[in-house]
Amino acid sequence: MKQTLTQSLAWLHTWGGLIVGWLLFAIFLTGSLAVFDQEIDNWMHPELPAHHLTDEQAVERALGYLREHKPDAKQWGISLPEERSPELRASTGGRRDGVSVTLDPNTGEVLPVRESAGGRFFFLFHFTLFMPGMLGIYVVGALAMGMLAALISGVVIHKKFFKEFFTFRPAKGQRSWLDAHNASAVLLLPFHLMITYSGLAIFLVIYMPAAMDALFDGNREAFFKAQDAAPAVVEVKRSVTSEPAPLVAMGPLLAKAREVMGPLSGVSITNPGMSDAVIQIRPILGNRIALIKGGGMRFDGVTGEQLSGPTEMRASVLTHRVISGMHFAQFGGYSMRWVYFICGLISSAMIATGLVLFTVKRRRKYASESRVAQGFYHVIEALNVTVMAGLSLACIAFLWGNHLLPVGMAERREAELSVFFGVWGVSLVHALLRPRMHAWREQLALAGVMCVALPVLSLFTVNQPWALHSRMGVELTAIVLGGILMWACWKVSQPQTERAPRKKAAVLAEGN
Repeated sequence: MKQTLTQSLAWLHTWGGLIVGWLLFAIFLTGSLAVFDQEIDNWMHPELPAHHLTDEQAVERALGYLREHKPDAKQWGISLPEERSPELRASTGGRRDGVSVTLDPNTGEVLPVRESAGGRFFFLFHFTLFMPGMLGIYVVGALAMGMLAALISGVVIHKKFFKEFFTFRPAKGQRSWLDAHNASAVLLLPFHLMITYSGLAIFLVIYMPAAMDALFDGNREAFFKAQDAAPAVVEVKRSVTSEPAPLVAMGPLLAKAREVMGPLSGVSITNPGMSDAVIQIRPILGNRIALIKGGGMRFDGVTGEQLSGPTEMRASVLTHRVISGMHFAQFGGYSMRWVYFICGLISSAMIATGLVLFTVKRRRKYASESRVAQGFYHVIEALNVTVMAGLSLACIAFLWGNHLLPVGMAERREAELSVFFGVWGVSLVHALLRPRMHAWREQLALAGVMCVALPVLSLFTVNQPWALHSRMGVELTAIVLGGILMWACWKVSQPQTERAPRKKAAVLAEGN
């Protein structure tokens, strides 16, 4: 370690940032895409038709199917179409043993929809890195702590970064990469701190389970039940026998629930067609900043009497769920989603410029060192190419695979994942075998061309490629991102003027 605090933190920032930077880039890039996971999911299921059903109409369509095909089921579930998704689903059974089908909103019949990992893949990868069990969540938590350390040490060592934010010197090699890194870091420093801290707060029970173990003997279900304060409507106790009885009209219940909770996401009916039937109506996730899943309002399935209402949260629980909601960006509609998406891409660029700066700064140094040292830094440069250009290529290849793989093939979801990880793996081999600049140019160019050509792919593989606005939005966004990737390809092809930083500023980029 160095003698001064600034130099010590510079060492931590550089080497710590390198170690966690590769995975953090993957986390931020897939997290940015996950902001529009539902829209990507719609694009990957082009069979879904556009429609304008009301909640009442959608429920009646689903109930018609369930009454005809699943009259003896003990549990009916209906997922309502919403602004972000036109899908109408009917299900029977619980979460683990349930069976779900997608219905044609116009006819109420089962709609054949291709099997796909969907946009949810980016969401899952964002916080698990697709690792087995709980391993990924713990790894991502450790990386988030590393991100916080990098942010704090970066603030300390870049004492004049607010001044440097207004200075960008293009085509100056190392100086340009440092300027870009500083500018993107300063511009979104509040966002970086918020998104990193809130990501850790989401899994606080997993990362710090001591309180739950001490107070609830590790019983997570009891812990979550204790989080709720008194319900807004005191639960009505019923004493009824189970015998056949008609289901109450759903329209008035939906209207009442919508008036209290806002937009609705689904309906669950326990013991349908019996006198002890219970109807639960759930609000849409993201109706407000606080992240609320489940809950809702419960009604008697025969009389329509409200049995319980939305539960009010304790202040401490509300604080935690607001912090969690700030990370998930389910509030604020599409305008807020675009803010998060752009901020996520800029954050990815901040990490990318830091990783590139590491190699640019040392390029001349390791050129004259031993072959072992040269090989070590060659691997680092290859990993940079793979993580940044290669991951971008894998993401767009994932979308291409969705449209090119046979619709009815067995284990189609796994095949899509194989496309993603296969392309990413090939990009690593390519980066190791090709000269550094050739690898950058070829992977960036291919990813850019595939992004720009995404609408052409839809034109030749989908009957009605732009029936939904969300599909068109995905492809227009892909075109813009493809243009950015091709611009990056052009920039790395330009000759750069390598200029060492001034002695006074050298410590800012010094890592050892």
